Amino acid sequence: MVGLDPLIHAPARLQLVTTLSGVSEAEFATLRTALDVSDSVLSKHVSALVDAGYLHSRKGVHGGRRTTWVGLTDDGRRALRDHVAAVRRLIDMVD
Repeated sequence: MVGLDPLIHAPARLQLVTTLSGVSEAEFATLRTALDVSDSVLSKHVSALVDAGYLHSRKGVHGGRRTTWVGLTDDGRRALRDHVAAVRRLIDMVD
């Protein structure tokens, strides 16, 4: 039985990977606004998830300005599905 993933269980990280699950990738600034966190907080979460292989990031230019794009990897999508399944199992145990 696969359990909760401590790497994505933290609320901001769970919101980050959940937000990314609906798109191929998103701009850093869009994610910062969606999660209502500072650049440094989002950067730390993204870095930890990139290091784990759950996210990928790339630098680019959009609208004439430099930006970072972030997306879920296949491992990240699998980790999110497994985590959600574990949460559902816990919920099912509640009377």
